[in-house]
Amino acid sequence: MTLPATRVAVEQLEPSFVGVGRTVVAGALAAVFLAAARQPRPTRDQVRRLWRVVAGVVIGFPLLTALALHSLPAAHSAVIIGLLPAATAVAAVLVGGERPTPAFWLASSAGLVAVLVFAAAQGAGVPSAADGLVLLAVAAAALGYAEGGKLGREIGGWQTICWALVLALPLTVPATALIVAQSTPAGDTTTWSAFAYVSLVSQLLGFFAWYAALARGGTARIGQIQLSQPVMTLIWSALLLGEHVSPGMAAAALIVLACVVATQRTRVDAAPPRASVASVQ
Repeated sequence: MTLPATRVAVEQLEPSFVGVGRTVVAGALAAVFLAAARQPRPTRDQVRRLWRVVAGVVIGFPLLTALALHSLPAAHSAVIIGLLPAATAVAAVLVGGERPTPAFWLASSAGLVAVLVFAAAQGAGVPSAADGLVLLAVAAAALGYAEGGKLGREIGGWQTICWALVLALPLTVPATALIVAQSTPAGDTTTWSAFAYVSLVSQLLGFFAWYAALARGGTARIGQIQLSQPVMTLIWSALLLGEHVSPGMAAAALIVLACVVATQRTRVDAAPPRASVASVQ
């Protein structure tokens, strides 16, 4: 739902406001959650690594996708989702020290190819200038997922995203204020509902489960579940919007889901987690 909701929001709101403003809303709630739970502060090393999460999923991915989706057609969202699992697996190796087996890479590559073929069949079209923003967004999210999943094993999944959002507030609050000063946000109920969704669910609550899953199951392997997101979008479009699902779409969906199952059955060796305050409580 993140990319469709973002597209709805940027139809009437400035893309930069959607990309940065959502992190302010999420950051304010994150501060409340951390204070209410009396969470211990991260160590200096963890704060340094949390900045990678900030760069990846607090600022990078939200802002870049908002800017890109302001001009990209809807079918490109499938391409974005299709590239993320492979990029996340690579980041898990480079950042998280994980070691997937050849069987994992084979299943992951097959899923990537199936998703890209599916996206092309949906009319993704010829690459545009905004595709550069999409590629940067994918790289940013992969970095944020890999580092966030690793930190989640040390300080907890929901704590990781909350600390990252709070850490970014000295940057995101002034940036949002500047954007609002230049152009007052205005939109209808649907637009603000979409903004609320990406602020509360996409930027905060969704990460509670996501980082916990990455921490428990490994970033590379769990990240491949993202391959199913284009399929889920297709299913919800059919159920909620009455859109037609062709036999080719159904076949692509089955192939992608088979690849997801295959990646979940492979072994991925993970680097041992670092000692932390949370681990001794």
